[in-house]
Amino acid sequence: MLTLLAKLLQALNSENSTRQIAAAIAFAFIFGLSPLLSIQAVLILFLVLFIRVHIATFILAGGVFSGLSYLLSGTIVALGEHLLTSPSLSLLFTSLYQFDVFKLAQLHHTYNIGSLVLGLVGFIPLYFAAKVFVHKYRQYIQAYFEKLSIVKALKATKLFRLYLQLTPQGS
Repeated sequence: MLTLLAKLLQALNSENSTRQIAAAIAFAFIFGLSPLLSIQAVLILFLVLFIRVHIATFILAGGVFSGLSYLLSGTIVALGEHLLTSPSLSLLFTSLYQFDVFKLAQLHHTYNIGSLVLGLVGFIPLYFAAKVFVHKYRQYIQAYFEKLSIVKALKATKLFRLYLQLTPQGS
């Protein structure tokens, strides 16, 4: 867990695109809210592996959001129940239940449909909020720590130069 946190801090401090880190956090939100052994979680995992996002950030944020899903489980189930029992949507879900793909995705379960809808609704705002956070972090917090004399002294050591030579710069 500490290595994942170190990789997240390395990603925040590196030249990785803010879009990659923000996308990892936003996809982790959907993944973390979803049940682990569900079609939606597997699809998100394949999508994350297919496009360029920061994997360590995705794993760490997925763990945080899966913990958050336990706190939000009552809300997720209530949302799913509201969607499934809504008179305007009941005909839609009844017709979708006739397809095997819908049954396989288990979107007729209150938690699955609630977590998917909540994840999709929160995806875009979380993406932009994470993008702004990473930009502000790099602009203010990272710049503040770079100015500290202890950081300057550590960067002047031979050990730090050796560390820079051994670590891959692109990751």
